[in-house]
Parts: sequence; C-alpha cells; structure tokens
Amino acid sequence: MSVLNGKKILLGISGGIAAYKTASLVRLFIKAGAHVQVIMTPASKDFITPLTLSTLSKNPVFSSFYNQDDDNEKWNNHVELALWADIMVIAPATANTLSKMANGTCDNLLIAAYLSAKCPVYYAPAMDLDMYKHPSTIANFFSLTQFGDTIIPAESGELASGLSGEGRMAEPEHIIAFIEADLESSLPLKGKKILITAGPTYEAIDPVRFIGNHSSGKMGFDIASSAANLGASVILITGPTHCKVANTLIKVIPVVSAQEMYDTCHQYYADVDVAIAAAAVADYKPKNVALQKIKKSADDFTIELEKTKDILASLGEIKKNQFLIGFALETENEIENAKLKIQKKNLDLIVLNSLQDLGAGFGKATNKVTFIDKFFNIEPMDLKSKEAVADDILNKVIEHFLCIK
Repeated sequence: MSVLNGKKILLGISGGIAAYKTASLVRLFIKAGAHVQVIMTPASKDFITPLTLSTLSKNPVFSSFYNQDDDNEKWNNHVELALWADIMVIAPATANTLSKMANGTCDNLLIAAYLSAKCPVYYAPAMDLDMYKHPSTIANFFSLTQFGDTIIPAESGELASGLSGEGRMAEPEHIIAFIEADLESSLPLKGKKILITAGPTYEAIDPVRFIGNHSSGKMGFDIASSAANLGASVILITGPTHCKVANTLIKVIPVVSAQEMYDTCHQYYADVDVAIAAAAVADYKPKNVALQKIKKSADDFTIELEKTKDILASLGEIKKNQFLIGFALETENEIENAKLKIQKKNLDLIVLNSLQDLGAGFGKATNKVTFIDKFFNIEPMDLKSKEAVADDILNKVIEHFLCIK
C-alpha cells in the first residue's frame, strides 16, 4: 500500500504546457488511494480543462475566488482548502508562479491557498532551460527551501521551445515516487519491526464446540494499521476474527488456539523491536478434547480445564531489547492489578481497560484506557475511537525510541 493512501492532496496547477500531464498525475494519486482537490490558475485552463480534472478527481475544480456569472454563488474559501490538505503539490510550477510563491504576490486562488497552507508543500518546476538557470529562478528556489517547501527537480529532455535540456517537469510517475520516498524517509517507525497479537483464541472442546470470548480483534488490527502507517513492518498474529487489513507492510498470521498463538509469537519475537499483546487469550482450555462431537445425553456435563501458557509472561522472561506492551482488562482493583502484571510479566507499558467504563470493552468502536509504565507512572486517557487509542499507543512506542537515541 502506498504511503499516500488516505492522504488529502491539494494539487495546484499553473499555466505551463506541462499542465496537460496533470490528468495522469491526478489518476496516479487516486490509484495510490489519495483524495484529490484541484486548484487551477486561470492561465492553466488554456492547457487542460477543469472538466477533465474534475472527472478524474471526482471533486469540483477551483480556479477563482467566486463564480463571476452567479451573484448568489458563495466564495471559494482558500483557507478551508489549504487546511483540508495533508499535502499540497504545485505542478507544474512555472517561473511566474514560483516568483509569486517566493514573494507572496497573492493575485490568484492558488497562491492564496499556498500562503494559507500548514501542510508540507512540494512543487515541480516547469520552464525553458534558460529560465530554469536564471539567477532570479535560483533565488526563488532558495527562498522556497527556506520556507520549508520541497522541490521535485526538473528533468532533462525536449522542451516546448524546441530546445533540449533541463527544465522539463518531472513525469507524473516520478512525482509520485519522489513524494512517496520523501514521506517514507520521515516516518518515525521506519525500519522498526513490531509484533502484535489480536482477537480471541478458541479452545476446542470437540470438533464442533469451543471455549472463546467476545473479542472482535478490532483494537489489535487498529494498532497494526497505525504502526504500518508510521512506517513499521508489522507481524499481526490474530485469532479468529472478521477484521481485515490492506496495508502490505502488515504480515497477517491467523491462528486459532492459545498454543498456536504462543508458538507463533515465540517464532518471531527474537527479531522484533516491539511486541504489543492486544489479543484476548483464553486463560484455560479443556484438558481433554473429544475426537468426535459430544452427544447431548446427560443432564449435567463437566469439562475439566487446565491453564494455557501465559504468552505475555513468557515473552517477558526472554525479553532483551524489545519494548513489551501488554493489555489488562480488569473489573476491580484495576490499577493495583495492572501494576502487579507489569512486575510479574516484565512489561514496559500496560494498557488498562476497565469494563466499568461506559463505551469501553469488547465489540465497541470506542475504548477508554489508562497507560501505566514500568515506573508506575499513571496516565488516564479520555474515551476515544479505537483508531485514536491505537495512535496513542504508537505514540508511546515513538517516545520510547526517541528516549533511547
């Protein structure tokens, strides 16, 4: 999955012949999973139509502050457009537009949005070779670098003037690759391996029946998605669940029983930097599993149970440099029980859930947790979506690696 997946991209198009390439650029952004809004300068409409870009982006295209043909039309809010964006890309960026960007000459909607942008800005210059090398253009490049904007270097090739040389706008696929590589290089968990467990385990009684619990697996899957979006390589060991992932950085390993999850965790644990045990693993399993379906005959039926292996404690015993995070679901004496679990299982952090909190627990879209670290620092969090809780957990991981640098 592209790092651009889910990103909101504001594409600014200025009036150069290379504007015709932006149809392909929009298509590639959409193919990568991004959401695209387009702002065109009036001159750019001489090279490609707003209708083409609106059709490809599936959004209206903006080119002026208001519709001059409709007195009742509301204005196009450049601030709203700029704040919507996760990334702004200006391509092509002509010499004229570069000068306006560098000097704050705000005479069109594109520059107004650029000046209001709080997100990263990339620009792809496009002009003739002498214009590209002119001292004023070089000075504008320097100014934009000082502003924190990122240049996507022009390429060499045949130019509209008939000359051949540097100044040709980077090809759309090269623009995409450049932005992806730049974003990936700054991801805080790039190069880290994270093992995550999710979902319930099912402990067989016979070939038909099992002992299980109500865990949906959503919390673990949300943690995996958040970790992958931050650049980590993720091994997700999951019990039976309907949850799905799409990110190619997540390796999903399905298991059924606590023993299978135990064995798989130990297979990968030595090579990971972080382990997050979010699965609701059964504490007990039937001591003897019937080979055939047990018939309903007697009025009373007894199943003898035995303890399953404690996955989290076993990982704590062999922990070297891994940052180990556990979950605790408690109904009474929550804080004290969680502290005991930190000590007994050699954890670095525990995520405490309480069934007493409204909106938390199995099968919910939200969760309310309390973080307790190995020094017993306690940090209660507000009720949030499980996606937001996952982000909070990964922020703790990021803080850990920042502290050990």
